[in-house]
Amino acid sequence: MSGSTRTSASLNLGERLRKAREARGLSLRKLAEVMGEKPSYSGVISRWETGDRLAKAEDVAKIVEALELDADEAAELTEFASASAAGSKSSWLAVTLPERRQQLNALLAAEATATKVTHVAPLLIPGVLQTADVIRAIMVDGGVPDDEIDERVYTRLGRRDLITRKNPAQLDVLLEETAVRRVVGSREIQADQLRYLLELAELPNVDIRLVPYSAGWTRAATGDFILLESDQASPLVSLDLHGSGLMLHARDDVALYRRVAAEVREKAISPADTAEFIARVIIELEEEK
Repeated sequence: MSGSTRTSASLNLGERLRKAREARGLSLRKLAEVMGEKPSYSGVISRWETGDRLAKAEDVAKIVEALELDADEAAELTEFASASAAGSKSSWLAVTLPERRQQLNALLAAEATATKVTHVAPLLIPGVLQTADVIRAIMVDGGVPDDEIDERVYTRLGRRDLITRKNPAQLDVLLEETAVRRVVGSREIQADQLRYLLELAELPNVDIRLVPYSAGWTRAATGDFILLESDQASPLVSLDLHGSGLMLHARDDVALYRRVAAEVREKAISPADTAEFIARVIIELEEEK
């Protein structure tokens, strides 16, 4: 819906509220009754669950009490409500680990409803296109604790649903040459990654274009970002910073990153030329073994 007031934060929180209510077998009217409200209040709850309105922390606290959630569930939902309030603002900077986790949940929710995703990736192939071996190598080199690696690999692989689900999003990826030449894990792992990239590029909803070194400087050099657009929620920009994450919802911010993506696209080579370029890099990797 054009101009929707829904955000990834309100959609994600709404889904969690709905699941918590349905898990206890309560209708909207029954929940309103248990909360001590009039039957018409079920309409307010419904708008929270659909993401048309963002429930405030105090509203969520009342729902938690009415549903008689256990301590862990109550704490998780209350914490998520606070994070969602932050995520509904024009900008959301997540610094602490709990905030980063909540922001990742918001990003996953945005991907679940996205109709178009533009990813400008100057240094590394985007996670949604990475192989399990590359993901694991990044986790190991990044110092992720051994007992967390499998779960993180599984989570990142799950993001591939963005382009393979029944109604997939259109994914436009703008890579700089460094992203395909950087050897992650080993030459063999990188060659497998590039072959997989060519395979995904065959999907009708995936457009991969490369900016070669010969194109000179582009604004992609200022950093990686993801622009997510949806028929159900307002657009957002996600930036992964060192030790923190930033989400932008303001119209001017989104417009700026749209322009940056358009400028980078002008210097990129065509999808066909990109495929040929990647194929040559694969040969180089295999010859260096």
